[in-house]
Amino acid sequence: MRETRLTPHDFILPLFVSEKLQERREIQSMPGVYQLSLNDAVEEARQACALGLQAVLLFGIPAHKDEEASGAFAVEGIVQQAVRAIKAACPELVVITDVCLCEYMSHGHCGVTRRDGEHFHVLNDESVALLAKTAVSHAAAGADLVAPSDMMDGRIGAIREQLDAHGFEQTGIMSYAVKFASVFYGPFREAAESPPQFGDRRSYQMDAANAEEALREAELDVQEGADILMVKPALPYLDILWRVRDRFGKPTAVYHVSGEFAMVKAGAEKGYVEERAAVLEIMTSLKRAGADLIVTYWAKELAQWTRE
Repeated sequence: MRETRLTPHDFILPLFVSEKLQERREIQSMPGVYQLSLNDAVEEARQACALGLQAVLLFGIPAHKDEEASGAFAVEGIVQQAVRAIKAACPELVVITDVCLCEYMSHGHCGVTRRDGEHFHVLNDESVALLAKTAVSHAAAGADLVAPSDMMDGRIGAIREQLDAHGFEQTGIMSYAVKFASVFYGPFREAAESPPQFGDRRSYQMDAANAEEALREAELDVQEGADILMVKPALPYLDILWRVRDRFGKPTAVYHVSGEFAMVKAGAEKGYVEERAAVLEIMTSLKRAGADLIVTYWAKELAQWTRE
């Protein structure tokens, strides 16, 4: 009589690929999750495919950063290399790429910035141009979907226009349509080496108190050509996830983020919760709330657990 069932096809595995590493390095705040060398990323993709997962989501860590985020759209950038290598090794695996500038900017923000004394501004339109250029470079490398996570206004339309203009009409867009400014991103910033060097991201990420604005943001992305809508983080925003799925009826993803992952890991280490049972309950709640796809650091384990 169970209404909601989990399968390996529900999950997307995030991978952190570093240009600086020759072997994997564990992320201190995310036990069991690693920054990967290019070869290790290919091996992780092979394992994901063998376990029945359909997709991986790539985040790049460049060797050098600057204020133009030039590594984000470089032909031989780390994400571009990883896409080509993974598609060569596992052509049937869907490769999704994170499209953001924070990992590549020396200041760690998701867009081009201008300083006015003690204040700073993120320049939306200049940032969107770089994001679209980055998305095209990922598509040229073979990405199946690009996933803009920056929350700049108008970037979905700009990316769709540039993908089409360069002959990548079949490359899809999984939009971080509703991304809240959240305390739960902390461990990720260690993993991606992308903490902002000044200020915070509240001027372009969403206020946790706003639900109607979340629906307006999602609607704009639908109008601009998003194929999949994502809500991020997960558990504090189940109501938003449900409303987005119910309102728009489009394929809807959710990102169970690093801080949520770390909390369960810490609780399990202390013996307060049983990890597997907690994870299965959480993932069931996300799917029950409307998630067609779940980005999670437990994707490989879940591929096994859901078969048992």
